[in-house]
Amino acid sequence: MEANSLSNEARQRAVTIVAAGIAFGISRYVTDRLIDIPEERGIKDDILEAVLKGATTATSTILASMLVRRLFSRL
Repeated sequence: MEANSLSNEARQRAVTIVAAGIAFGISRYVTDRLIDIPEERGIKDDILEAVLKGATTATSTILASMLVRRLFSRL
């Protein structure tokens, strides 16, 4: 049972690290290519930023979880 617990901890760490990398890539792409940042921000810009950050976090976590699950299933 202890080995299983260690495996789950390692899997969670791997998901966190991979998700951070994916989130960085997605947010950089979105910021560079799709968003025109105005000089003076308003509430609309803050809302857009929050929605994009939430979507980026969710997407990167899902993708990281899928990648790590496939990697661990092969080990």
